[in-house]
Amino acid sequence: MSWRGRSINCGNLNESHIGQRVTICGWVHRHRGLGGVVFCDIRDSTGLIQVVSQPSFPAHPYMERIRSEYVVRIEGNIRARKDPNKKIPTGMVELEADAVTILNAVSSKLPFLPAEDSMQLSEEVRLKHRVLDLRRQQMATNLRLRHKVIKTIRNFLDAKDFLEVETPILGRATPEGARDFLVPSRLQEAHFYALPQSPQIWKQLLCCSGVDRYYQIAPCFRDEDTRGDRQPSFTQMDLELTFADQDVIMQLTEALMRTVFQEVMRVPLPEKLPRMTYTQAMDRYGCDKPDIRYELHMQNVTDIVQGCSLRLFESALSAGGIVKVLRIPNGKAISNARIKTKGDVANAAADAGIKGLVQIRLEGGSPQAPKAVTEGLSSQQIDDILRLCEAQEGDLLLFAAGDEAAVNRAMDRVRQYIAKQLNLADPKAHALLWVTDFPMFEWNEDEQRHEALHHPFTAPNQQSAEQNGGDLRHAKALAYDLVYNGVEVGGGSLRIYRRDIQQKVFDIIGLSPEQAQDKFGYLLDAFDVGAPPHGGIALGLDRLIMLLAGASSIRDVIAFPKTAQGQCLLTNAPGTVSDSQLTDLHIKTL
Repeated sequence: MSWRGRSINCGNLNESHIGQRVTICGWVHRHRGLGGVVFCDIRDSTGLIQVVSQPSFPAHPYMERIRSEYVVRIEGNIRARKDPNKKIPTGMVELEADAVTILNAVSSKLPFLPAEDSMQLSEEVRLKHRVLDLRRQQMATNLRLRHKVIKTIRNFLDAKDFLEVETPILGRATPEGARDFLVPSRLQEAHFYALPQSPQIWKQLLCCSGVDRYYQIAPCFRDEDTRGDRQPSFTQMDLELTFADQDVIMQLTEALMRTVFQEVMRVPLPEKLPRMTYTQAMDRYGCDKPDIRYELHMQNVTDIVQGCSLRLFESALSAGGIVKVLRIPNGKAISNARIKTKGDVANAAADAGIKGLVQIRLEGGSPQAPKAVTEGLSSQQIDDILRLCEAQEGDLLLFAAGDEAAVNRAMDRVRQYIAKQLNLADPKAHALLWVTDFPMFEWNEDEQRHEALHHPFTAPNQQSAEQNGGDLRHAKALAYDLVYNGVEVGGGSLRIYRRDIQQKVFDIIGLSPEQAQDKFGYLLDAFDVGAPPHGGIALGLDRLIMLLAGASSIRDVIAFPKTAQGQCLLTNAPGTVSDSQLTDLHIKTL
């Protein structure tokens, strides 16, 4: 074994080094022999350099032995390449090898070669062999991007006098939110810690403690079903500050995002991001995180179609539902067969709970629709719909009717599906916006109770509460989400800092004063000893970096992620433990 290092990194070699003797270390990226001459590319974290060996060279036997992914140390002189490769930074020079040390040979069959970066590997293979996968150029680039983003965030917040404070990983289980990961206590029998779903309460306690501006790159844990943009453990940038209103926090976040995009991506963002209320987002897009890279808007035509005889609309309206329409320019690209039952567009709506879409096309200057539609809607109603939608020649109008939540969900799904089919979203665009004025609560139909839409520590909009006679159940929240290309990458709010207001929220979600004191007494007690007004925001770093990298899954920007089943295929976690360990924790398996 040998630990002697290198004199220079592979990716730093250029024409200024011609004639110099250097030592490089790295992996064999590619290896090829041509008429006795051996060529190989040696790769390290900075790039790669071509190495050449002639049969007359003393190191030639070793150059013939090495293969892909061998770890080597090579010494020699830098010379100009006879056939320059302008596609890589080191392509004007090469290294003549006169001393080769094989530091580690590959002793097992490789499931894939990192050099073959364009291979369509299954995610299962990639995660099982993550060590090899992280050697691929794209994955190495993603990790460097992650580092740059986090470094830029830290530099920005440090310049703004924020204090980085680490909060506990082992805490107490609390109600609301996702399912907790529980950790049994060995010393306190039948008691459990919970891993933090976020540092929410800790950062509020820090503000109550006099920390004026806090932030943290925080690990978070939620025991929930995973998908492309979720993991059981994830990272968020968490910040909180005192004596600041909503506009101050949003403007600070905008300045942070402008800095990240400019310094990391060389992409300028506008000085002020667009804002949209929750109600506007749901009305226009059917969701609270709209992708505004393309302009497919919905319109609510419930009032227009009142009294119609179209059965689908009639039954929805009689049940208290709504009717919405989505205007699709150049609708000829979507055939009638795709809209009918079992068509792909109809299936997108059906998957979201709406079976059956109604269509009207504007062709030849007049509306064209199935007979049931033209007979069920009056000509005046159709004209009013076309006018509301500002329909033009060639447009396709798609309608959905039913329960409001189901219609919004289905039309959102259809909107996104059609945009993907028609390539309406520019993959190079960066469309950010704020969604504000969320409801304080939503109704849980299964449990027949109110739940906090964000979390129960979000402050109510006092003006909204007063308009509802002081009833917080129908009040708006002082909450704001940051949306990037249709993905929520941040969420924040002003916080409650008085016990009486906090207890009103607890009452609405079904938490009695006794239960509140048991679960959150430490926070309520902090309110009683002089808590300042405060608020903040958390940015989902994994999602943000995923979008900046142009990746389709956060697993591509996390070094060692879990599968959709919450497993680590590299280490086979979670795994079993010994009986003695379970005994120490006072646990028996059934």
